[in-house]
Amino acid sequence: MKKKIVMFGSYVADLTGTAEHLPRAGETVFGEMFKIGPGGKGSNQAVAAHRAGADITLATKLGKDVFGDLARDFYAQEHISTDYVLTDDEKGTGIALICVDQVSKQNQIVVVPGACTNFTDADIGVLRPAIEAAEILLVQFEVNMDALDRVMDIARAAGVRIVLNPAPAREVSREFICRADVVTPNEVEAAALTGVPVEDAADAKKAADVFHSWGIPQVVITMGKQGVFASTPDESRMIRARIVEAVDTTGAGDAFNGGFVTALSEGKNLFEAVEFGNALASLAVQKFGTAPSMPMRGEIDKIL
Repeated sequence: MKKKIVMFGSYVADLTGTAEHLPRAGETVFGEMFKIGPGGKGSNQAVAAHRAGADITLATKLGKDVFGDLARDFYAQEHISTDYVLTDDEKGTGIALICVDQVSKQNQIVVVPGACTNFTDADIGVLRPAIEAAEILLVQFEVNMDALDRVMDIARAAGVRIVLNPAPAREVSREFICRADVVTPNEVEAAALTGVPVEDAADAKKAADVFHSWGIPQVVITMGKQGVFASTPDESRMIRARIVEAVDTTGAGDAFNGGFVTALSEGKNLFEAVEFGNALASLAVQKFGTAPSMPMRGEIDKIL
């Protein structure tokens, strides 16, 4: 039996353009291509998990605008329930301005989260039954932090396993972080939270040990082409990334996290779940876009 997952997080519309190089400060560059599509860390991770076969409930918030309509249409096409997709009367749907370097495939992103930073007490009341009925809660930092604080408290009180992807990097207290059962930062976020610069596996081990000293049982640090460092208090391992020809690395971390929680929900251990997340992410970066690039379960199983 698959465990039920709730993803509480952001939806933003991705406004993506490609250019021969990323603009420097004050520079204007001509782009080659432009697309509007569904995105946001929370939504991307939920879509990745859904396509991978997870039993996942999406909890996010949209504005009353064309970008919100785009989201609802996309979820209908994906057969993703919108029972817990809320609507904001004040703020618009979040957007992300994304520039992708055609040569290096690296990107620059500016996020304006909009409605996702306006979760209210009433909203949390609506979401509470779904959170309490879940076995895994997946969260990120692209929402208003007071709401995230309450959601994590509800989950912890109900005995729900909390997987925290602390992205994008934000300054939070140790007490806030240590409620998580699993943290999944990238190397930049791990350094920001622990104060340990992370450039290689040895550094990642030091950062993971800091998280463990705070009482967090499982730590997963994604490190791009180097791979993923996974750690428990008893065992740690560097798991190499799959080498592929990347088309667009935007959303790679979201793909990994969606795959990772899917594998956890199926009873895989930490290291097996990292392997599954790696496989999903390696497929996602070979396509352009974020949510639309997430692979189906058959594709993942094939390369595993």
